[in-house]
Amino acid sequence: MRLRIRSIIPRRSVRFRSYVAVPSPEISASFSRSKLCATVSLADHPNPNVSCFQQKGFSQIKREVTGKALHALCIKGLINLGGFYNNTLINMYSRFGHIGHARYVFDSMPERNESSWNNLMCTSLVHFYGTYGLASNAMRLFEEMPDKNVVSWTALMVAFTDHGDPVAVMKLYLRMRNEGVGCNSNTLASVISSCGSLEDEMLGLQVLGHIMKAGLETDASVANSLISMFGNYGRVQEASYIFGCMNERDTISWNSIITVNVHNSCHEASLTYFNWMRHEHGKLNYTTLSALLSGCGSADYLEYGRGIHCLATKMGLDLHVFVGNSLIGMYSAASIPEDAGKVFSSMGHRDLISWNSIMVCYAENRKCTDALKIFNHICYGIKVIDHVTFTIAIGACADPEFVSLGKVLHGITILTGLDENVIVGNSLVTLYCKSGLMTEARKVFQTLPRRDEVTWNALIGGHADNEEAEKAIEAFKLMREQSMGISYITIANVLGACTTAIDLLEHGMSIHSYIVQKGFGSDEYVQSSLISMYAKCGDIDSSCRIFDAIPNKKNAAWNALIAASAKHGYAEEALKLLINMKRDGIRLDQFGISECLAATAQLAVLEEGQQLHGLAVKLGLDSDPFVANATMDMYGKCGEIEDALRTIGQPIDRSRLSWNILISSFAKHGHFEKAIKTFHEMQELGVKPDQVTFVSLLSACSHGGLVEEGLRYYYSMTKEFNIPPRIAHCVCMIDLLGRSGRLTEAETFIKEMPIPPSDFVWRSLLAACKVHGNPELGRKAAENLIALDPSDDSAYVLYSNVCSTSGRWGDAENVRSQMGSRKVQKQPACSWVKLKNQVSSFGVGDNSHPQSPEIYKKLDELKKRIIEAGYVPDTSYALQDTDEEQKEHNLWNHSERLALAFALINTPEGSTLKVFKNLRVCGDCHSVFKFVGTVLALTTGDAK
Repeated sequence: MRLRIRSIIPRRSVRFRSYVAVPSPEISASFSRSKLCATVSLADHPNPNVSCFQQKGFSQIKREVTGKALHALCIKGLINLGGFYNNTLINMYSRFGHIGHARYVFDSMPERNESSWNNLMCTSLVHFYGTYGLASNAMRLFEEMPDKNVVSWTALMVAFTDHGDPVAVMKLYLRMRNEGVGCNSNTLASVISSCGSLEDEMLGLQVLGHIMKAGLETDASVANSLISMFGNYGRVQEASYIFGCMNERDTISWNSIITVNVHNSCHEASLTYFNWMRHEHGKLNYTTLSALLSGCGSADYLEYGRGIHCLATKMGLDLHVFVGNSLIGMYSAASIPEDAGKVFSSMGHRDLISWNSIMVCYAENRKCTDALKIFNHICYGIKVIDHVTFTIAIGACADPEFVSLGKVLHGITILTGLDENVIVGNSLVTLYCKSGLMTEARKVFQTLPRRDEVTWNALIGGHADNEEAEKAIEAFKLMREQSMGISYITIANVLGACTTAIDLLEHGMSIHSYIVQKGFGSDEYVQSSLISMYAKCGDIDSSCRIFDAIPNKKNAAWNALIAASAKHGYAEEALKLLINMKRDGIRLDQFGISECLAATAQLAVLEEGQQLHGLAVKLGLDSDPFVANATMDMYGKCGEIEDALRTIGQPIDRSRLSWNILISSFAKHGHFEKAIKTFHEMQELGVKPDQVTFVSLLSACSHGGLVEEGLRYYYSMTKEFNIPPRIAHCVCMIDLLGRSGRLTEAETFIKEMPIPPSDFVWRSLLAACKVHGNPELGRKAAENLIALDPSDDSAYVLYSNVCSTSGRWGDAENVRSQMGSRKVQKQPACSWVKLKNQVSSFGVGDNSHPQSPEIYKKLDELKKRIIEAGYVPDTSYALQDTDEEQKEHNLWNHSERLALAFALINTPEGSTLKVFKNLRVCGDCHSVFKFVGTVLALTTGDAK
């Protein structure tokens, strides 16, 4: 008998397209049966050394077509197959991955035996176990299967993929290849997904080679998986190339390429693909919109996000739980918790992710009370709560105000056994670190059965934030000894622990050396951390050198140097850096803007602050919490309290930081009663004060002479609010007692302080000794201040002034001699005025200004007028051993008076004058300014 088959085995030079089998009427059933068995046998053994058919060039695709052709003969009735051959057909289709065809043969069988059921059921059971997360059960069943096919292997791989074990998937793939089992598109999709999860680029490229060898690179499911894999590697260009080469694209293809671009911060490209998808493909689903929304949480893309929200509503997809969750995430990232709350309320169906997402939104936007209310609803309304929910709730308690609730949650996690979960453990360590409870943080750290990189980073960062430099360095050393992975986050945390010149010498420079040795020097966040570390330790020159050496400077480096300059006395340089940053085409963000607003606040230059505020509005950053609070602080420090109040918003919407800035602004400008009233209003609205609040409040009491009130607030801080006193509070108390002349109480307070006194404490006491003429206590304060820093000029100058005020001119001269022998230079007093972008500076008795004759003439005029108004010079502020006339003359040479006269000459009547000084204004100059303001107001009715 002969079988006429056309084009079943094409020549090598002819590209395979299709195969059509034409059976002969006289075909032999026995030949067909043997042919079918041979086809199935080839499916079992794709190794070229096993079968003569493969040696002749049979591929898996050709064998599959041959098998289908022979099956067609059976369907036509040309061959009558028994149960054995039906089982062979089931096995063949299963091996080729066509489980539907296998089921068709099974359903068509008039009689089914044990083998028939086993062939179909075992693979289904593997898939069943995998679906319910029982990967180990699926593995045991798979190993017991007498006959494994590609569907069985794939089902097991999917089980391990869903179980989050990509290593097991790759081991199965290697074993599958070694056993000569051919892969189908579903198999390769699982393998590619595992390569992406492992982030092993070389492994992914090897699998890509296998795919191309099998000719499956154009298969839609394989190509989609390749797009995602290259996206995980950050290789957007390769993912785009694969997408462009696809002959046919389904919705998954479009969603994959959009997701890749979003996750790699190519937001404009993702929107371009979305527009292309709408016009070419037309079929959008909730996955498409969810992927796009995840990249629209920034100020630059929020309007696009709102547009996608409208589109989702129009299509009816806004009610889908995935879209709703993505909208919550977008508005949360954009710091708009109100809109996120509206989306959450409108959702018809919510899953646990929905509840967790809105809780994260409130926690990250400092609405901790709302976040904990959501947690309460979850506990009562949802039966199953996972470790993620507890992690978010604990994170919401990472504030001294809610630390007691955090301890309650800690207890619940112990009862439920979740405290051994490393993610929950990490959140507990972070909770205690942020609350300053480092003993509790270390206890949690030590009891964790497993610690990862995040655990160590949280502990190191906690020590750094709580100014425990030695313990942070020690933890860093232990982390390295235990061979834990060191990342840029670890480096940034340990660098943050170095804050003094001693820290720099003992630790900072060696850490810098380690960074260079391990190749972290090119990381932008490490670079910015180095800039900040050197600046904190007083070496701003090294910060500048590191910055200058960076070839491609990004936002992080610019912002770090701006912040370093602003916080270490180089506010003008910070503003110049922002200008240069903009000229270089670097996108300005909320961090750079807020730091420059802080610089303008430091300089009290209102005009530049207003320009920065306008720039923030133009960039859409004015609603950012950092920028909003920095803007309010700037207006407050520039004396524009009304503008500060307009910026702060309604009381019910104010954050604690906003309240703190408002109290500080009132305190700085003499509105002491308003500061205290604001403190109580803050509490009435349910906002609990923190340690910063009490610094501002105690400062207000100090400057307002409210001694008893200040003492009461200090003790309520520790007893009622459980806020441990820090050095800033102690300085305020010394200043409070010193200003009121209660120097003995101030000395006792220093002895009983819970923390060692700093230079600020002794300097404040020394200044009080000058005011109240206590040279003996002043000597003790000066000795302690010099012991802390022998090069501190303020110690010598203040003590010299104490001696001069007490008439001990010999002692004053001895102190000045010590300064000379120790080569300590006094910082010269300087005052300046800014008029029309021009800054004019003056020193004591300055004659260098071109308008000096007019300035001194104006001073003589002012002197006459204020003496007529009742001014009497206080020569106790003239600290030279001369006669009274000379002392009075010296007072009128003070720099702030020269600056005042210059400003009056060069500004029209009714103008607001601002005179700046680098040192404290003396008491007599303060009186002069008050009298000048009074006489000018009488003349013009409008001077300020």
